[in-house]
Parts: sequence; C-alpha cells; structure tokens
Amino acid sequence: MTAERMNPVVGTPYGAVRGRYEHGIAVFRGIPYAAPPFGPRRFRPPVPPEPWTGVRDALAFGPTPPKPPYSDAFAKLLSDPVVPGDDCLNLNVWTPEPGPGARLPVMVWLHGGALTRGSSAVPVYDGHAFARDGVVFVSVNYRLGVEGYGLFPDAPANPGLRDQLAALRWVHESIAAFGGDPDRITLFGQSAGAISIGALLAAPQAQGLVRRAVLQSGPPEAFDRDKVRRMVRRMATRLKVPATAEAFAAVDRELLLRTQADVGRLSSPVLGGPSFGIVIDGELVPRDPLEALVDGQVARDVDLLLGWTRDEYRLWLVPGGLHERVDRLGAVALAGAMARCHCGVEVPRGYRALHPGAGTAETVGQLVTDHLLRYPLHRLADARPGNSYLYEFAWPSNLPDLGSCHALELGFVFDTGDIPEAAKLAGEGAPQELADTMHTAWVRFAADGDPGWRAWDDSHPVRIFGEGTSYVANGPRDAEFALWTADAATREPAVPVVGTPARGAVELRSVVRRLRRTGEVPKSS
Repeated sequence: MTAERMNPVVGTPYGAVRGRYEHGIAVFRGIPYAAPPFGPRRFRPPVPPEPWTGVRDALAFGPTPPKPPYSDAFAKLLSDPVVPGDDCLNLNVWTPEPGPGARLPVMVWLHGGALTRGSSAVPVYDGHAFARDGVVFVSVNYRLGVEGYGLFPDAPANPGLRDQLAALRWVHESIAAFGGDPDRITLFGQSAGAISIGALLAAPQAQGLVRRAVLQSGPPEAFDRDKVRRMVRRMATRLKVPATAEAFAAVDRELLLRTQADVGRLSSPVLGGPSFGIVIDGELVPRDPLEALVDGQVARDVDLLLGWTRDEYRLWLVPGGLHERVDRLGAVALAGAMARCHCGVEVPRGYRALHPGAGTAETVGQLVTDHLLRYPLHRLADARPGNSYLYEFAWPSNLPDLGSCHALELGFVFDTGDIPEAAKLAGEGAPQELADTMHTAWVRFAADGDPGWRAWDDSHPVRIFGEGTSYVANGPRDAEFALWTADAATREPAVPVVGTPARGAVELRSVVRRLRRTGEVPKSS
C-alpha cells in the first residue's frame, strides 16, 4: 500500500488535512469548522478557524464541548466520552472516495443528549457503515448546555444552533473535496439533534443547504424563553453572580458544569422543569419552527423521514425505578401529565379506553410522548404529504423493562450493534437483520429520497421496524392523535379525577425530589 493510500490528504477552505484509511474507508477526525469558543468568543456566535499552513493531522477525535457526566444509572446505558481541549467546534468525515468528482450523497449527523450531553465521539455514531455503502458521512460537535443555549441579556441566543449552522455551511462549501455532492446533503439527528434540525430547516439562513432531513425522536420546536431563563437565574443564584454572559464567563468551567447539572437534575421530558433549549430569537429562529414548517413557508422541497420509538418514555422512567413509583401515584400522576400536556380530562380518559391493560406509568409516558413528540411529527407529515415518510421502531431491548426505548434505534441505524457501547442499551444479541433493513432504508433515503415504503398520504403509512419482518401499518396511532385533535378544537378547562392538573404536577414533582434526595432516582439524561 502506498503512503498516499495510507494517508489521504484533502484540502479545506482553511488548510489541508491528513486522515487515514480504516478498513478501506478514508477517515478524517477533529477537523475545525470554527474557532475555539472561549476567551473573548465565549457565549458568542462562532467565527471561522484560523487558517493553517502545511498539512494538519486529522487522525483522532477533537475535543468535546464542556458537559456534565451522566448519572450512574444513565451511564450504565449511554456512553459519552470526553476529549479535553478548547478546540471543540470540530467535525469528522468518513468517505469511500476522497477527492473531487465522486459526487456521493452526504449525511450530516447531529447527536442527541438533551442539548447538554453527547458528542460526535460516541462509538455508536461511527460512520464506517454509511461510507461502506456509498455515503460521505459527517458528524458534528456543537456547544451544549449553558455554553450553547444559555439565555443572557448581553449575548446572542442559540450559540449552539449557530455552531450547527456554521458546520452545515462548512459541509456545503467543502464536502466536494471529500467526494460528496453538496446538492445532496441529508441532515439527520436524534432527540435534541432532531429538534435542532427542525430549527435549521426553518431558519432563513439555512435555506438551500439541505436536500433531505431525518428527524428521529425529536420534533421541530422552540422552548419557552422563561423556562431557559429560569435555568440561568437558578445557576446565577447558586454561583452568587449576575445572570449575564460576562459574569458566567468569569466562573471556573468545572464549577459551571457542576452547577448546571445540579440545577437541571429535576428536568425531564416527562416531568418538565426548567431546561436548556432553542428559543425564538427574531433572527436565526424568527418563529416557532414547527409552525413555520407546517405553514409551508420554508423548506418546501426538503424530503422528510420522521419517526419515533414505541416506548420512548422508558429511558426516562425505568432507570432508578421511577416507572414503578409513577404507577403507585395513580390519578395524581395522571393529573400531573395533564398539566404537563395542557390537555383536558378526555385525553387521558381516551388513552385508558384505547389501552385498558396499561399501567399508570405507561399511560403517562405515552401521553407525554405523543404530546411532545409524535403528534407534532404527525402534523408535519400531514402538512407535507408526498415527500414525507414515517416510521416506528418497535424492537424491544434485551435488557429488562426498557422496551423499545428512546435512543435504542441508533445502533441499528448506524449498523454498530455489535460493539459494547450499543449493547449497553440493547443487550446482547441484537438482530443483525433488523440493522441491515433499517440502515439500508436510511442510505436509500439519502441517495434518492425513497427509504423503501409509501410516502405519507391519507392512509397514513408507517413503517414498523420490529421483531421479525418489518412491515407497513396504516395509521397505527391515529386513534390517539384524534384525541389531541379533538382536545385542541375544544380546549375546555381540565377537570382531573384527583385535585387539579397543577396540583398533580406539583405532587408528582415533589415525590421525584424526595426520591432523588435519597438516591433512589437518577438525574435526568
């Protein structure tokens, strides 16, 4: 093998980078797309990196953005490596054919982690299988938590989302040199990554940069600005500093992370609470992304692949035993879910009728999941029939009680189910046939916009990826979604069985606080 074959070199707008071949695939890691976001650039929009002379080695993952570790209960299920260093706005490329002329489809991955954790270095996100199958794969790091989504009076909002936009622009300008086609970019992500994609699709500055998009277990949405402000104010109170970017920039970075983790410990998709998120800022996010996309004002020609897992909520409730305790709360937990979902009593009553054998935790979990995640994606597909495709991941983990939980599909999408980090969530013996089927669908969608089943129409086709042969079901959740449609139409005041929705939410959260103080329930992921 020649030295050139061993060490591929590709030019970028800021200088040449040297990668290496791994099992026949050219891999470039840790390429900077923006300057380190610290010092005078702290809490500011990203700026281009300093150009370099000569050839820069791109052989190892670059630094990961500052983030707190997962709690012990979640760390048993989810990997989140840390690479120290300030140059954390970097990306990685896997390509089968480096060099101009190949014009291969491109897939750009935005990781999940509640906008507070995760990175492109997570082993499950290895891009080898995509490149093996003819795709140029790119994975991106972006600022997290208070660094990326803190809301301050003296700094622009959404710097983490601005990082993602900068990375997407880098891909559009540079990917041809790695063998990719800048006119066939598919942006895909899971959870917080999918939420970010919804915002980018609706952003005026991103129009024309994306041909297709995959939103896995995350809808387009904008957070309540006051919800984010409360996170910053609570951190400021703990730190005894003003709630400004200038004051936060002067705080020791590790202390800032510990404070962020402590303040956010009671937040979760099921329980709510203050948290970091993308907010309407009048510029990059001029209005709610879901409403902009449903209205058809932006990204009309972008093909969409949208979906969820059957038991999303189990990742949020099972670790630490909260699932069983919510079951015991009964009507109080349902009242709390009603407050969380701002719905009337007919919605949970309808869920009970549709699923008479379900326990309280399952009813609460599915209710909140549908409200926050599935129903918004359903609305988006309804607004864009013909070029939208929906799926449900229904294979249950081999680990007890997790079911088809949030994030379980990732090892199948990436075809990395045979590595130990994927087995942490799936258990041993995940079916390779399902990985082959699901991964192939994602590759097909990136290549030509057709994942292999009917586009969304009046029959509401949903591809079910589960045990045995995958199949298409027509409207498998239409009955649940009809409850939300009817509730939105009437919007009558809720009359819960026990107490008021607000009281139920308070009681439920009070129980969770007590359990977490005793160490029985882990901090949220």
